[in-house]
Amino acid sequence: MRRVQTATTFGLVFLGPLLAVGTFLALGPFSQGATSPLLRIVLLADLVYILSIAALVVARVAKLIADRRSKSAGSRLHLRLSGVFALVALVPTVLVAIFAVLTVNIGLEGWFSDRVRSVVGTSLSAAQAYETQSRDDLIADAVALAAYLNVAKQSTFFLADDQLRPLLTQGQAAVQRGLKEAFLIDGAGKLKTRGERSYLFDFEQPPMATLQAAAEEGPQVIEDWSNNEFRALVHLEAFADRYLYVSREVDGQLLSLLDETQETVRLYNQLESERGRVLFNFGLIYLGFAIILILAAVWLGLWFAERLSRPVGRLAGAAQRVGGGDLDVRVIEEPGDDEIAMLGRLFNQMTRQLKGQREALMEGHRQTERRRRLFDSVLSNVTAGVIGLNSEGRVDFVNRAAERLLDISDETPDVALGAAVPEFEAVFDRLRDGSANAVQEEVRLTRKGKLESLLVRMSVRRNDNGRLEGYVVAFDDVTELVSAQRMAAWGDVARRIAHEIKNPLTPIALSAERIKRKFRTQVAEPDDLEQYTDVIVRQTNDLRRIVDEFSKFARMPEPDRRENDLTALLKDAITLQESGQPDVRFDVSIPIYPVVMDLDATMISQAFTNLIKNAGEAIESLMEKGEPRGHVPEIRITMEADDAEAIIRIMDNGIGLPPDRARLFEPYVTTREKGTGLGLPIVKKIIEEHGGQLFLLDAPVFEGNAHAGAMAEIRLPRLVRKRARNVTAAGQGG
Repeated sequence: MRRVQTATTFGLVFLGPLLAVGTFLALGPFSQGATSPLLRIVLLADLVYILSIAALVVARVAKLIADRRSKSAGSRLHLRLSGVFALVALVPTVLVAIFAVLTVNIGLEGWFSDRVRSVVGTSLSAAQAYETQSRDDLIADAVALAAYLNVAKQSTFFLADDQLRPLLTQGQAAVQRGLKEAFLIDGAGKLKTRGERSYLFDFEQPPMATLQAAAEEGPQVIEDWSNNEFRALVHLEAFADRYLYVSREVDGQLLSLLDETQETVRLYNQLESERGRVLFNFGLIYLGFAIILILAAVWLGLWFAERLSRPVGRLAGAAQRVGGGDLDVRVIEEPGDDEIAMLGRLFNQMTRQLKGQREALMEGHRQTERRRRLFDSVLSNVTAGVIGLNSEGRVDFVNRAAERLLDISDETPDVALGAAVPEFEAVFDRLRDGSANAVQEEVRLTRKGKLESLLVRMSVRRNDNGRLEGYVVAFDDVTELVSAQRMAAWGDVARRIAHEIKNPLTPIALSAERIKRKFRTQVAEPDDLEQYTDVIVRQTNDLRRIVDEFSKFARMPEPDRRENDLTALLKDAITLQESGQPDVRFDVSIPIYPVVMDLDATMISQAFTNLIKNAGEAIESLMEKGEPRGHVPEIRITMEADDAEAIIRIMDNGIGLPPDRARLFEPYVTTREKGTGLGLPIVKKIIEEHGGQLFLLDAPVFEGNAHAGAMAEIRLPRLVRKRARNVTAAGQGG
C-alpha cells in the first residue's frame, strides 16, 4: 500500500511539468489557434490536473490543521515541515515571475519615450492655459463692471432698471478687452435691460443652477463652444435681485486645438494602458504554468513532510505517554538503518529499561514509605516528647507529645532551640560545649500556669562517617512521678511524726493540768501559773490537731464507694459553709435532680468542704491585704453532669493563685500563715482515689472586680463505675 502511494505521488508530480511543456508547445511553436482541438484538449488537461492537485493539497492541509487543533503528537513538526516545503516551492516561482514581468515592462518602456510624453503634455498645457486665461479675464472684467454698477446704485438709491442701460453701455466701452454683450437680469433669469450691441435674439437665459451658484459662491462662467464665446454671471450686491450677464468671443481654432490635444492625450494614455494588458496576458500565461508547477511541488513537499514527521510524531506521542507514567508504550519500528528507524528501536529499548528501573524504585519507595510511616506513627504516638535539631541547633522536627508538653505549635521548625524552649538552652549548651555524646538533666518549667518537671536527655546525631548531622532532644513528663515520690516521702514523714509526737502529747497535757491543780495554792503568783499551764495545754492541742492531719494524710483509707447523690452532698457542704461565712455571697448553680454516683460520701463531702473553705480563706486574705474599693466577697459554685462525668467548679474573687500553682498540691506548701499545707493534697488524693481530676485555674473576672480569683475544677467520671457494675451484674447472672 505504501509503495502504491509513493508511485502515485511521484506520477502526479512528474505529470505537472509535462503538461506545462505541452501547453507551451501548443501556444508557441505549433501556433494553435483558440479554436484548435489540440489546444482545447491541452487546456482541459491542465484544468483537470490543477483541480485534482488543488483538491489533494486542500484535503491534506485541512487534515494537517485538524491534527494541529487536536494537538496530536507530531502535528507541530508536520506543520512546520509543510510550511518550509511550501515556501521552497513558492519563493523561487514568485521571484522568477517578478523578474519576467519586470523584463517585459522594461521592453515596453521603449515604446513610450519621455519626449513624446513631454510634447503631448506641453500641448495640452498650452490649450488649458489659454482656456484658463480667457475665463479669468472674463471674470475680472465682469466683476469690475458689476462694481461700477454697484457704486452707481449706492449713489442713486432710486435707480430704475431702464436707467442702467447708459451705465451698461459706458461700462461695456470702458473694458479694454471689450465685451460682446451685456445684460441685466433678475433672479429668475428674465432680461431687465441690455447694453449697446446686446440684441435680444442673442440673449440665452442662464440655467437656474448657475444663478443660484453665482449668488452663493461668486461669479460663474458658462462655456459656449458652439458660438465660440464665454459668458460670465455676477450677482449685484447693491441691487435687490439683479445679476450682470456678459459675454466675450474666444478663438475657436485654439479651442479646437484644445479638443484635439485632449483627444491625442486620451489616445496616448489608451496606448500606454495596453502595456498593462500585455503584461497581464503574459503574467496570466506564466501564472498557469506556475500554478501547475507550484501545486506539483507543494504536493511533493507535503508528501515528504508527512513521511518525515509521521515517525517523529509517533515518538513524540509515545514520549508524552511516557511522561504521563505509561512505560508500556511502544512505537512501530521503521524498516531500514537510517537515524529515524534507529531512534524508534532505541526508544523501545529505553522504555523497557525505564520500566524495570521504575518497578525497582517503586518497590524501594514502598519499603521506605512503610518504614517512614512506622517511624512517624511510633514517634508521633509515644508519650515522650522528641525534638530533632539540625547541626546548627535549629528545630527540624517536633512530635505531638513535645507540642503538648511544651505548648508549642507545629510552626516552630527552623527556630533555634533557645528561642523555642529557653529552659533547654543551658542543657544544650552543655552538650555542645562538652565532649560527651549525651547529657541528662531534670528541668522544671511552667506552661499554662502549671509547673512541670521534665527529664531531658540530649544526644548527638552523626552519620556513618562520623560527621555531625544534628541533635536529638527527648524528654518525659515526670511531674506525677516526682509528686508521687514526694507524697510517699511526706507520707512516711507524717507516719513517723504521728507516731513519735502523738504519744507524748497526752502525758504532757495531763501533766500540765496536774501542775496547775497541785501547785496553784503553793506559788506566789497563781495567775501566772495558770496562764503558763493553759499555754502548754493549748499548744498541745494544736500539735494534736496537726498530728491528726498528718495521720489523715499518711493513712487515708480506701474509699467506701456506694451509690450517693452528688448533688445532695454538694448542697450540704454549701449550706454548712454559708452558715460559717455569713459575710460572703454564694452564687450556686447546681442541678435540681439527683446525680447518683458510686463514691465515698464522707470523703467527697470533706473535699467539697475543704475547697469551699479555701475559697473563703482566699477572700479573707485579700481583705487582710486591703480589698479594692467596691469589692463584694462572692463564691460561685456550679455543677454540670452528663453520662460521662460530673464537673464541679468552685470560684471566688479572693486573692487568686500564685504563679507556681502546681506546688500547692505538694504537702506542707501553703500561702496562709496558719495553714498546714495538707488540705489541698488531701483533697487531690480523695479525688484521684475516685478516678477523677482536680485542677487549679484562674477564675473568670467577676462583675465589678478588676482581678481574677481562683477556681477549683473537679472532674469525677461516671461511666467507669457504671460499666464495672454492668460487668459484675453480667458475671453474677452467668
